[in-house]
Amino acid sequence: RQQRPGKGVDINVAAFGYASLANLAAALKGKLGGSVTKALKGDKSKNMDSANVYAVMNFISFFFTVPMVIIAEGSTLKEEWDHACEEHGSQALITNIALSGFFFYVYNEFAFAFTAQVGAVTSSVLNTAKRVIIIVVSSVMFMEPMTKNTVIGSAIAITGTFGYSLASKAKAAPKKKTS
Repeated sequence: RQQRPGKGVDINVAAFGYASLANLAAALKGKLGGSVTKALKGDKSKNMDSANVYAVMNFISFFFTVPMVIIAEGSTLKEEWDHACEEHGSQALITNIALSGFFFYVYNEFAFAFTAQVGAVTSSVLNTAKRVIIIVVSSVMFMEPMTKNTVIGSAIAITGTFGYSLASKAKAAPKKKTS
C-alpha cells in the first residue's frame, strides 16, 4: 500500500473484490445453513442439527475449493511447501496447519450454531461489533494510533450495533394494554 498525499491509500481492487466475494459467500452460507437447520429440526430421523449441517457444508465447500486451489496455485504448491518446510520444519508446519484448521472449524461451528439460534442479522451485527473491538484492542495493545477513518468506521459500527440492539429490545417488549 502506498500513501499518496491527500488521496488516501491505494487499494488492490482484485483483493478487495475477492474479500467481498468471500464475505458474500460467508453470509450466504450462514443464511442457507440457518434456514436448512430450522427446516430439518422437525425431522428427527435425519439428525441434522446445526453442527451436522455445518459439517456437511464444509465437506461440500472443500470439494468445490480444492479444484480452484489446484488450478490457481498448483504450479507453485510444491515449491512453496518445500520453502515453508525448510524455513519452519515439516513437523511444526503440519502441527500449525492442523491446529489452525481445528480451531477455525470449532470457532465457525459455534458461530454457525449461534446464527441458527439468533438469526443471521443479529449474528452479523455482533460479528461487526467483535471486529471493532478487535481493532480497538489491537490499536491499544500494539500502540498504533487510530486514523481518522478507523475512528469514524468504528464509531459507525458501534452506533449501528447499539441502534440494532435498542430496536430489537423495543420490538420484543410486550405492549401494555390501555384500559
